[in-house]
Amino acid sequence: MPGGRMGIIILGIIGLVVYYLSNQEVNPYSGKSEFNTISIDQASKLGAQSYVQMLRQEGQNVICGSGAASCDASSRRVYNTVNEIGERLRLAAIEMEEDYLAAGYEFEPVARKFDWTFNVIQSEQPNAFCLPGGYVAIYTGILDITGNYDQRVTLADIEDVDKLAVVMGHEIGHALAHHGAKRMSNTRLAQMGTMAVGLGLGDMDPSQARMVQQAMGMAAQGGLMAFSREHETEADKIGLELLVRACYDPREAPELWRRMGQIGGGQRPPEWMSTHPASETRADNFRQWMPAAIEMYESRCGALD
Repeated sequence: MPGGRMGIIILGIIGLVVYYLSNQEVNPYSGKSEFNTISIDQASKLGAQSYVQMLRQEGQNVICGSGAASCDASSRRVYNTVNEIGERLRLAAIEMEEDYLAAGYEFEPVARKFDWTFNVIQSEQPNAFCLPGGYVAIYTGILDITGNYDQRVTLADIEDVDKLAVVMGHEIGHALAHHGAKRMSNTRLAQMGTMAVGLGLGDMDPSQARMVQQAMGMAAQGGLMAFSREHETEADKIGLELLVRACYDPREAPELWRRMGQIGGGQRPPEWMSTHPASETRADNFRQWMPAAIEMYESRCGALD
């Protein structure tokens, strides 16, 4: 490889290192410095735009929220239930951030700033999300999994809402920890690294160059998947704290993830090939965290049955 090409690669790598080190922020939930190039305001604007687009695409599937085509009594109960859980978790998030600031953590709180919005989407898809900015959607397909688990969605599924609160707390945890912005930032960094290496392959044998690029792509993808799994675990832990602060029963979390592991017949790729930890891993994590969660719950909310 000519020296000029090698020099370009070295300069590119140095530039990436400087770029990486100059865009660090402290994560109060882990205490670690993490790479992020997207501000809270930027991420929230992107979240709002994506949310509006999603609601438009869903159209009549949006029940009872702003612009919804219909809202019968059953739908209203589901919508109100989701919003009641959301309000309790929102207040818990504000309190949690204030407690972390009082404890000496340095970060920009967001729970008071976010434009918290909760909508329900009529769909068989078992899904939920919270976009940057506090934009939450719950798909009715998840209600049986969080409810009485009888393979159909009915109002009986919202009689006990602790498992639904586990799901919503997890999704809100992603937004509080700025996971979306950090994923976009790291994806951009990986793309820049791949481009920098690609500049140095111009005089290499084409077959060898393809092998190098494929190896780089696989390494970058593997790193991003590991990063995503870390985010999922962190959101689980943040969500558990929100759950407890909002006085929902934390003991429901392991059972929820046991059920989630059965979706699709329990068929999953190996954990190292996935963006999410295995459901068994997540359930085990919750069991490990549970003694502290129960202690916190009972000190705040009273004894658990």
